[in-house]
Amino acid sequence: MSQDDDSGNKRPNPWGTASDNKGGRKLRAVPGGKKSGGGGNRGGGGGRGNDPQDFGELLKDLQNMLTDILPGNMSGKVAGLLLLGAILTLWLASGLYIINPGEHGVVQRFGAWDRTQDTEGLGYHWPSPIEKVTKLNVNQQRIMTIGYTEGMPYRHRSGTSIKQAVHGESLMLTSDRNIVDLQMALQWDIKSAEQFLFEIKDQENTIKQVAESAIREVVGQTDMFPIITTGREQIQAKVKNIIQTNLDEYNSGVNIKQVLIQKAEVHPDVQQAFQDVQSARQDAEDTENIARAHREKILPEARGRAIKLVQEAEAYKQSKVAQSTGDADRFSAIYNAYLKGKDVTRERIYIETMEEVLSNAEKIILDNSASSGVVPYLPLDELKSNKR
Repeated sequence: MSQDDDSGNKRPNPWGTASDNKGGRKLRAVPGGKKSGGGGNRGGGGGRGNDPQDFGELLKDLQNMLTDILPGNMSGKVAGLLLLGAILTLWLASGLYIINPGEHGVVQRFGAWDRTQDTEGLGYHWPSPIEKVTKLNVNQQRIMTIGYTEGMPYRHRSGTSIKQAVHGESLMLTSDRNIVDLQMALQWDIKSAEQFLFEIKDQENTIKQVAESAIREVVGQTDMFPIITTGREQIQAKVKNIIQTNLDEYNSGVNIKQVLIQKAEVHPDVQQAFQDVQSARQDAEDTENIARAHREKILPEARGRAIKLVQEAEAYKQSKVAQSTGDADRFSAIYNAYLKGKDVTRERIYIETMEEVLSNAEKIILDNSASSGVVPYLPLDELKSNKR
């Protein structure tokens, strides 16, 4: 079946007509296989059934529909313009988008970054292929695990996810050549959506590699004992600082919120050796404590004896100085007296010296000037006995 166009030429009716209508009234078909006038589905015979149509056929069908709807003097080119306007309107309307709370919309024009919408609400960009928008939730707290994985499909009855160790990530060498099994969780978010999209490639893998490198660097500079006991906070702070510094150098647009050590323990394969080392270290500490106690005991005694010796030496020095000073003063006094009366002083010194020299001699000296020619009586026996 065909219809007449404005030029009088015959053109086919893409929808066909029903051959079984009554009263000679033509039935016009609409998309979807339903007739607009008579009702019922189109069957085999002269219809197309439910076969899909390509885009060109669909445009022709829409144009024919507009031709049927519009008056005869507006068909043809006007129908095509209206159809083109409708398509253009739909294309322009496809550039509308909505930014939800916490999201940033990164708009690219011909693949290059053009702008970022950081306020929530309705936005618009030129439709594809001119511009496109990528939405990122910058407020979402993302968690990255290192040394283990979680979120397995099988769960415990308590509802917590099963953790599975990844030994290729968790086993690390410490500065004292021990092996520690370390599991860590990294909390991060996005502080710059455009940097996160365009400055680094494979973002999560890059962040994980930077985090692993920082952890191994800090652990490699730390002994085993602080890692598994009281040094976790310092290690977490150092790791966070190194990760953030490296990511900032990459202009990654990532903000590290927190680094948490989930587990830090000695690997089972070296557990016995580590216990032996700890036992030897404890024995060394005990011996050191005993030596320290002995030192604290003998040091005060030694210090006391040293102080006593110093005081005795000081007293001896003072006595010798005083004696020497006295002797010098005595000599000076004798010398001054000698200067005043040399003969008298000379005789006195001679007599005192002779008394000192002859005090132990067994001799008796008599002064002839004191005698009157008579030999004095000398009690020699008594004098000898007194000397003895």
